[in-house]
Amino acid sequence: MSQITPTQSTTEAGASRPRRGRPASIADRILNMGEQRTGALLLVLATVLAIVWANVSASSYHDFWETELSIGFGDIHLEFTLHALVNDALMAIFFFTVGLEVRREFAIGELTSWSRALIPVVAAVAGLVVPAALFLAIAAGTGEAHAWGVVISTDTAFLVGALALIGPRASGRLRVFLLALAVVDDIGALSIIALFYTESFTPLPLLVAAVGLAGIFFTRYVPRGRGPIYATLSIIVWLAFLAAGVHPTLAGVAIALLIPVYRPNRRDVEQALELARVFRQSPNSDYARQAANSLRESISINERLQSAYAPYVAYVILPLFALANAGVELSGPILAAAAASPVTWAIVVGLVAGKFIGVFGSAAILRLLKLGEFGLGLTLDRIAGGAMLCGIGFTISLFIIDLAIADPDVQNEARVGVLAASVLAFVLATIVFRISDARRPDDDGGRTLVRPVDPQRDHIYGDVDAPLTIVEYGDFQCPFCSKASGSIQEVREQLGDQLRYVWRHAPLERQHPNALAAAEAAEAAALQGMLPEFSRSLFADQDHQLPSDIIRRARDLGLDVDRFEADLSSPKVTGRVRDDMLDAEAMDITSVPTFFVNGRRHTGPYDAQTLVRALTESAPQPVDSLRAVTGDSAAPGV
Repeated sequence: MSQITPTQSTTEAGASRPRRGRPASIADRILNMGEQRTGALLLVLATVLAIVWANVSASSYHDFWETELSIGFGDIHLEFTLHALVNDALMAIFFFTVGLEVRREFAIGELTSWSRALIPVVAAVAGLVVPAALFLAIAAGTGEAHAWGVVISTDTAFLVGALALIGPRASGRLRVFLLALAVVDDIGALSIIALFYTESFTPLPLLVAAVGLAGIFFTRYVPRGRGPIYATLSIIVWLAFLAAGVHPTLAGVAIALLIPVYRPNRRDVEQALELARVFRQSPNSDYARQAANSLRESISINERLQSAYAPYVAYVILPLFALANAGVELSGPILAAAAASPVTWAIVVGLVAGKFIGVFGSAAILRLLKLGEFGLGLTLDRIAGGAMLCGIGFTISLFIIDLAIADPDVQNEARVGVLAASVLAFVLATIVFRISDARRPDDDGGRTLVRPVDPQRDHIYGDVDAPLTIVEYGDFQCPFCSKASGSIQEVREQLGDQLRYVWRHAPLERQHPNALAAAEAAEAAALQGMLPEFSRSLFADQDHQLPSDIIRRARDLGLDVDRFEADLSSPKVTGRVRDDMLDAEAMDITSVPTFFVNGRRHTGPYDAQTLVRALTESAPQPVDSLRAVTGDSAAPGV
């Protein structure tokens, strides 16, 4: 039986396992945390360091970040402080990666399907409006009501890291929901920064920026050497935004939205693999360069840039931003002033209560009205915990404080509010998740099928109203699943119309690199009514499931190949496979094949007679009537 490794089932993708034979070192443990948790940990450490530094020596903290820098050539000089370097230049890279993620989600991600996007989009908008309204209600008359933007945004890095640390069991669907929400939240926050926190505006430099952005768009058509072109044009656009009075970080977003994104083309992948094979047979620098270029070009520039910049953003830029902006003095008088400040309370209430009311309240209303697609596992109690986590505003909240509030004392009070709200949101989210888990104790251990068989959704073999049901979670590259298909055929022959059999996808991507593509190909074939034939062909030749093999199968089976190729990357196909995989995660399926017999998880052998015995013993109607229907030939096996 193929199994998911412990690392895969318990840590984030990309984490590595400690070496066997010695205790895990601190370095091993940090690596096993994954990029998101490590980034969140570094943010926390940088925040603590900034607070300690500001309270031990406030003058050295402020003097350091106000250090003047100057860059120039000829008559052109650019002067800025270290603080401005972090907030205006380095944070432009952060917003660039946010823009890349926004672009990807709308092109090929969760936000391509309206039914899937409706809930996170509405929740995100409500999570922007309600906090701002609460802030305005509390801060009215203070002279700082225009700083309502401080409470609008959720810190995605902290959100994902906190969910990984304190989230509920099997939180896959909640994670997808919160990430989609965070993308829309970022769009709203960035738009608000552009519209409401631009102090002075000079339109002429924006013409230069527009030309630079047009150049960035058309650079995709340059056959090679695009990197230096992108870099040069990006610097020009950033400088033009700065000269126009628009906050230069928004240049990063504008640039990112013009970077092309697409799913890997199967023919490009096949060509890359062929070049890699040629290099392996005749290793030389020319073949190595061709193979490397081909592999790189098969992945969209958007995804390559996300992969390239993500570690720098998580491990360097965001911690530096926290170090430069979170230096809050926490002396008794300052804390007393913050406790009495309407601005502080407006931020705490806006982030903690406002985000919760906006996100959870809108989701609850949509559920009541039966609008949008929630998916199994995305329950209101888990959404409540996620909504509470959305109160961690940190990065953009601190960023907007610097833009919206001029008085240093009020800035300090506002930063106290952001820090207090973030800690309070984290604690309350932990409590909500623990209560949620306690309400559904894990005594079942994934033994019950979480998604009942749905004739409108599932691929059902046999009578849809049959009294006996087998649901299999499998992988087209798994040899054990191939063997199990023979057992299933025997069971179907013995039980006839008394059995309905359902196949669902649980590709083990680490063990079987082509399994996910095979699952999507099977779903694309299903759209043309050819799932059984395509599935049999996949099981019959598990060693040949490369992109060219997939297309060849489609052609040999008489499918409309053009439609098949288009369906391979459609949201309907990819979403269907992803839903099955999230179901498998929710039931802690770590090996395939995994069978559910009459809704209960089957353990032990899965030969035909064992499965027949399990079916009849758990039958919803008397076993004798089933034996009469299936005939005496089944009796010995039972």
